[in-house]
Amino acid sequence: MRIGELAAAVGVTTRAVRHYHHQGLLPEPERRANGYRDYTLRHAVVLARIRRLTELGLGLAEVRDVLAEDAGRDLAEVLEELDADLARQEAAIRERRARLRGLLDAEGLPAEGPVSPELAELFAGMGQDSSSPMAAKDREIFTLLDTAASPEDRERMLGALRGALDSPEAVARAHEMYALLDGLADAAPDDPRVAKAARALADCMPRDLVPTEPVDHGHSFLRAVYADLAPAQAEAIRRAMRIVGEERG
Repeated sequence: MRIGELAAAVGVTTRAVRHYHHQGLLPEPERRANGYRDYTLRHAVVLARIRRLTELGLGLAEVRDVLAEDAGRDLAEVLEELDADLARQEAAIRERRARLRGLLDAEGLPAEGPVSPELAELFAGMGQDSSSPMAAKDREIFTLLDTAASPEDRERMLGALRGALDSPEAVARAHEMYALLDGLADAAPDDPRVAKAARALADCMPRDLVPTEPVDHGHSFLRAVYADLAPAQAEAIRRAMRIVGEERG
């Protein structure tokens, strides 16, 4: 193949081919008697691999390292790996499209942004209480955990939430609890209303999500949550977790 035929076959420009030669990514082919380069199928395979790797976001230095690992392998091995790479990309695209479809098919996207279909369903069941700052903060925290938690921890969280919100009465208790916590926004930590809010929160808390050890022993995430709350609200949450711990034994 001539350079133009190679570039057209792979979907790049001849300028890109020359650049990859200059960078040492694409081996120089043998030249015919007339001085023209004579590209083979292997050059096309390597060039296609370079294109795909760069489209995936790899820098040229990273591409060079990947190509170096292919040295000495026969064409069948390279083609098999190319095929496997494409299969993984197709699977990833199908998964992303399924997640997007789940979000689009939901009754409405939550204000917190894209979340898993399972969490979106839970939010929909809770109803949108735009008047409660604590409800909004709770949703933000669960959205963060939905994104950052491991698959196992995420499933545990969703299962615990489903169990805690399994009836209209449970949802109503949750909204009453949010109202009590909202009422502590300007209160002191020793305000008598803290005890009532703590009891209401403890009654709503999924037991599986409450740490078994004291928060001060490594739960930096919870400490960050406390720091983002009013003092009385943070105290109510601390008391609620102590209540759950004592009742759990």
